[in-house]
Amino acid sequence: MTRILAYRFSAFGDVAMTVPVFREFLEQNPEVEIVMVSRSNFESLFSDIQNVMFKGVDLDDYKGFFGLRRLANELQQEYKPDFVANLHDVIRTKVLDKIYKRRGLKVFKINKGKEEKERLTDVWNLNKKQLKQTVERYADVFREMGFKIELSHRLRPLTQEKSGIGFAPFAQHQGKMMPLEKSFELVKILSQKHKIYFFGGGPGETETLKSWEEQIPNTESLAGKLSLSEELKKISALELMISMDSANMHLASVVGTRCISIWGSTDPLAGFLGFGQSKDDVVQVSELTCRPCSVFGDKECFRGDWACLEELRVTKIIEKIEK
Repeated sequence: MTRILAYRFSAFGDVAMTVPVFREFLEQNPEVEIVMVSRSNFESLFSDIQNVMFKGVDLDDYKGFFGLRRLANELQQEYKPDFVANLHDVIRTKVLDKIYKRRGLKVFKINKGKEEKERLTDVWNLNKKQLKQTVERYADVFREMGFKIELSHRLRPLTQEKSGIGFAPFAQHQGKMMPLEKSFELVKILSQKHKIYFFGGGPGETETLKSWEEQIPNTESLAGKLSLSEELKKISALELMISMDSANMHLASVVGTRCISIWGSTDPLAGFLGFGQSKDDVVQVSELTCRPCSVFGDKECFRGDWACLEELRVTKIIEKIEK
């Protein structure tokens, strides 16, 4: 059995994107097992994949070079890997790479395509092109090791009995988030025909969604009530998920649920559309030549008016649901 030590510590959505890649890679290479090293609270994402061992770590326990060397020692002694896959490529993982290379281990890392992403998000660049999907970038790491993997880019529903619509109106950055008054309006319309379940996290989001539940009939807020494994189970049983360009889109992909995704300053061109999700289910103001202006949605608006979000039409989302 060949053993690969893989690490990706954050962000939540990016870690979730490794799940369908691992699943299909291991089905096509049953003689391989992966040790996934990540934050402990992500463990449930990988629980149903055979030949994945999850190692949760608290990075506060491994600060600085000496802390990372201790982590490298522990991982090598416990798992004795044949290959190392750096699926993150940040300073912390670069240090781990160097330590393992010095010990003679074969280390392979993701090519994030940083320069092409910078070109894509240049507001003066009018020739925007589709970049490689992030899931393919993950798969490339295993291909460079000499393994074969062909990604299906298809959703795998966990159940055929589906009902209700999930809605996750929040995102980490303003550039990814539809104005809340538009989200509220959308829910008011949809709840006339569908049961709507709200997803979110953190005290502020939970409070907002509880207030929406009280104001809009036929809605239920699940924010702050479910563990990650319970949340995945609920999303798997939904007819449909509506999400910003955020982790919830990728959670829908993990459990094979169709997702209508809403994009502001970011764009699927950067390669972050959820695995198996359809481009037909993307909602964006595509006629704005300044977008995408950001890969992660964390930049201030170049124009100052957030037109990419303010000009989003709620009817466009409803049309995609009713089609």
